[in-house]
Formats: sequence, C-alpha cells, structure tokens
Amino acid sequence: MIEAFTDWFLSLGENYGVNPWIFGSIYVGAIPFFFLSIGWIVKNARIGKSTVLPTMLAGFCFVSAYLYLTIAGRNIPVWVWIFLAVLILYGAWSSVRDTRRKIAAAREGTLADVE
Repeated sequence: MIEAFTDWFLSLGENYGVNPWIFGSIYVGAIPFFFLSIGWIVKNARIGKSTVLPTMLAGFCFVSAYLYLTIAGRNIPVWVWIFLAVLILYGAWSSVRDTRRKIAAAREGTLADVE
C-alpha cells in the first residue's frame, strides 16, 4: 500500500511538471525560517522597531513552496488552486492572529504564557 501511494505521489510530479521532492524540501525547509521570522517580528515589535522586513520574510517563507508550484507547474487543476488559496488565506489569518497575541504578550512581559 505504501509503495502504491509513493508511485501515485511521484507520478503527480510527472503529470504536472513539479518535482515532489523539491516541493516537499522547499515546504519543510522554509518552516524554521518562518518561525525565525515570527520571532524577529515579535522582537522588533517589543522594542518598537519596524516589522516590515521580518513580516515580508515570513510571508515569503509561508508561500515559497507554492511559488515553486506556480513557476514550475503546468496543467494544475483549478480545484488545486482554489484549495491552495483557501489554505494560504487561512494560514495567513491564523499566523497574523497568533503573532498579534505573541506581540501583545511580549509587550506585557508574559510571552511564556502564550507559547
């Protein structure tokens, strides 16, 4: 069963022009940089510095795998784009909400309570 799933998963890359290993590597590889960016946002907000650059970096890390899909992919079904749009919108909303909580807690000195 695992072999059948692996074969199906790898065939998707051939059908759509995307290497699933590259996509997965970008997706997983961006996670630590995303969290570092969130920490940078909180740190800058706490000391009153601009959060524009770390916010842009966090956003780039968040969508980097999908940028690869957009650039390298071909014949991607519409339902995939709709699913990704919903996923990105929900993830962005959730990240903004959680980051705002962390910033508020950091300003109050209760960051340990949020994490």
